[in-house]
Amino acid sequence: MEYRFKNKAEFMEKLEALLESGINPDDMKIVIPNPDHDIEHLVEHYKSPSKLKYFTLIGGLTGCFTGFFITAWTSLDWELVTGGKPFLSWPAYIVIAFELTILLGALSSFAGLLILGKLPQFSKMLNPENYGNEFVIITEDEE
Repeated sequence: MEYRFKNKAEFMEKLEALLESGINPDDMKIVIPNPDHDIEHLVEHYKSPSKLKYFTLIGGLTGCFTGFFITAWTSLDWELVTGGKPFLSWPAYIVIAFELTILLGALSSFAGLLILGKLPQFSKMLNPENYGNEFVIITEDEE
């Protein structure tokens, strides 16, 4: 179903009524002529929390463990005594583990963004000329 409005007030009333009736914001498409923070805040209130943080957490932990594992493995493979330190001197490994935590956390966040956003979807892009200056709500719900 498609709802078209010329002014923002009627659009906001209908959008709030649809959201309060239980329609998930992910099941509707909202087309507006310009960015509007009021609409974003209204829709965010009804959305479920993002799962992107789990991608970042898993990537960061993987990077941390990988950093410690690679440096420890390298130290045990090439046993080089430097200044009388033991072979597994973990303070020296913190820098590598930190850098890999940041790197893999960022890369997994980007991958999660693409996966959760189902990007790229070139077939579902709307042409802005289709609606002009109208506020439009498109739902798959049949009332």
